[in-house]
Amino acid sequence: MSSPNFWDDKKHSEAVINELNSEKKVLEDVENLLNETNDYLEMAKTLEISDEESLTWLEEENKTLTKKIDEVETIVLLNGEYDKNDAVLEIHSGAGGTEACDWANMLYRMYTRYAEKKNYKLEIIDQQPGLEAGIKSITIIVKGLNAYGYLKNEKGIHRLVRISPFDSSARRHTSFASVSVTPVIDDSINVDINEKELKIDVYHSSGAGGQSVNTTDSAVRITHLPTGIVVTCQNERSQVQNKAKAMQILKSKLYEIEEENKKQELKELKGEQRDINFGSQIRSYVMHPYALVKDHRTNCEETNVNKVLDGDLDKFINANLRRNE
Repeated sequence: MSSPNFWDDKKHSEAVINELNSEKKVLEDVENLLNETNDYLEMAKTLEISDEESLTWLEEENKTLTKKIDEVETIVLLNGEYDKNDAVLEIHSGAGGTEACDWANMLYRMYTRYAEKKNYKLEIIDQQPGLEAGIKSITIIVKGLNAYGYLKNEKGIHRLVRISPFDSSARRHTSFASVSVTPVIDDSINVDINEKELKIDVYHSSGAGGQSVNTTDSAVRITHLPTGIVVTCQNERSQVQNKAKAMQILKSKLYEIEEENKKQELKELKGEQRDINFGSQIRSYVMHPYALVKDHRTNCEETNVNKVLDGDLDKFINANLRRNE
């Protein structure tokens, strides 16, 4: 930052400042936690252990400190190359028809609530509504520090078991939806894309928006023929803007594939290519005949299903981060 030409490249300088602020916050959190722990230990020495009120206070303070330590440890675990980046989050309905489309919409709501808790911003890139209810698919850019680092743990198949609100006989249904997460790659990274390998289609936007969005061929669908990756964008008001946004997402996906190829982990990268059906889920949300959310990778469980569907995902995300460490 002390370099004379530091401010010549605004994007680069902003990225450096954001990284500095991020590192400062981690250090401040650790220092504050250290001070709180020392204060706690000093106070514990002066209390009568036989005093029930003192024991209750010690137990409550211990829980608070343990929770804060877990939070700091989680932030330290976000040390991957792209963990600090924004994320492209995609939700696709799977087996289950209308039920699955409604489930995909419930997941969208869950991640929206999670983003609100993290003070992240959301930008809808593409959305395909279900025939009767919910959504067939939705693509969102989640903007905020460590968005990819957290949300990468949500990649996979999500299974819902409940009494269907669409079934007049009130029978139990099982639905599936897939979640795919890709880091947004910085413009400074060069990805060679051959225009001849792209199939670009334009069409009327189906989403809500201004008059110009819905009456012109502003929506763009780009298919990368060698990989079969399809990216669509229809939220912007012009075809040029939609194409630029779609190309940005395509670039991110291709770069991630390139990196994963180097590590020979391409199968893990595109986990959503598995059948969106029985036996492939990473997490189950059971609302009937009992209430339980269970992550099958970590065996982490929560009996308050509504709490999880309201965006309280830290318990599951933290457990998976520790599993992968």
